[in-house]
Amino acid sequence: MVKRFIAGLGIGLAAGYLLSPTIRSEKIAPEKALKEIKKTVSRTYAISGSWIHMIPETVELNQISYNVYRGGLSTTNEEGTTQFEFLADTKTGALLDLKAT
Repeated sequence: MVKRFIAGLGIGLAAGYLLSPTIRSEKIAPEKALKEIKKTVSRTYAISGSWIHMIPETVELNQISYNVYRGGLSTTNEEGTTQFEFLADTKTGALLDLKAT
């Protein structure tokens, strides 16, 4: 019985070790990425609306290839509404690019 437990534990640890790179490379949910972007941008702008594409795409920024979620934000101030488009990293949700449209 103890041998089975030790064997099972060993197999579990080996599987975890082998699968950890795959698990770490998974994407975060688009909704979570949008939440991170809104948190970042709200430090500077009052956000009145937002959206995000659910399907990631690959883009090149500064000669580096990224898997990103594309989305947008609306901000409001005394001058009116401004629309922004953004790119969010699919692994971390980090803001990679923000442009007024």
